[in-house]
Amino acid sequence: MTTPDADGGLLAEQLLRLTRRVHRIQKHHLQQRGLEITPAQSRLLRTLAHYDTPPRMADLAERLEVVPRAVTTLVDALEESGRVRRAPDPTNRRVIRIEVTDEGRKVLRELHHARRSAAEEILAPLSGEQRNVLGGLLDTLVDGAPVPSADGAPVAERRC
Repeated sequence: MTTPDADGGLLAEQLLRLTRRVHRIQKHHLQQRGLEITPAQSRLLRTLAHYDTPPRMADLAERLEVVPRAVTTLVDALEESGRVRRAPDPTNRRVIRIEVTDEGRKVLRELHHARRSAAEEILAPLSGEQRNVLGGLLDTLVDGAPVPSADGAPVAERRC
């Protein structure tokens, strides 16, 4: 096992290499499924799926932490491919909402399967115990604190 240097440079490089590998493998799995979608379009589509009611463009920009113009470009491309549609707000005709279409829901299912396959490929060399340890470490990095178990010890239930 590699020992990290004092300033975290080695760990930072390992994280960057892993991130590039994840993106490369996910891209490969998306291509295998014939999904022509950019990572940014994929992110927007997945974000849309988390709303109970179709959001406004401004809502999406805020959630994605991008400028509204970037959302417009992404929605334009997704609308052209039939994955989303612009719809008038039923209570305010000046407001346009963004809805996922049936085609978009189909693509979301394919995205889910492609991402899951990519994760399994990346995690394949790890044992179950190693996956649990990695999950706990990732939770700590993402959330800033370990996920405690009922007895107070850090644990992580993994979903790939």
